[in-house]
Amino acid sequence: MEDGRPLVVGLGGSLSLSSTSLRALQVALDAAADTGARVEALDVRQLDLPFWGPGAPHTAGVERLTDAAARADAMVWSSPMYHGTVSGAFKNALDWLQLLADGPRPFLTGVPVGLVATAGGVQGLQAVNTMEFVVRSLRGWTVPFVVPVARAWQAFGADGRPVDETVAAQLATLGREVAAAARRFAA
Repeated sequence: MEDGRPLVVGLGGSLSLSSTSLRALQVALDAAADTGARVEALDVRQLDLPFWGPGAPHTAGVERLTDAAARADAMVWSSPMYHGTVSGAFKNALDWLQLLADGPRPFLTGVPVGLVATAGGVQGLQAVNTMEFVVRSLRGWTVPFVVPVARAWQAFGADGRPVDETVAAQLATLGREVAAAARRFAA
């Protein structure tokens, strides 16, 4: 934590140019920033990660992802839900966190993580549940408040901002809770 200001790293998006999960992530990160937290957003599409596997090349995107995750005081993850779970691109990004295993703080030990899933239908909680399992396996702590955004294709306007006040409020609450959790964990 730098100057008492936690670093909240957001990881999200999809391979879509108009990713609703990236839009949702940005709303949560904006709310975390409003509390005084430093924020950094990582867009899965822009990271352009190779498929994870032993011997896979450590590209600039891999280095950016693992460096940010290693420095994070807290994280927000936001994935679209595809076929009842997180997207393959998002899961691949999570798989690259294996590189943190031997770090000074193995994996995400003690890092609070907020979870968001955007769904075309109404079952976004299934992707949230998947992410929760991954957080635990990486030794992180899931923030109790989660945000499954139903019918995400209707939830955001052309400017990327939520058109539904309830969705906007939920994402902002999550961002504030993640920043607060980072401060509590650091104390």
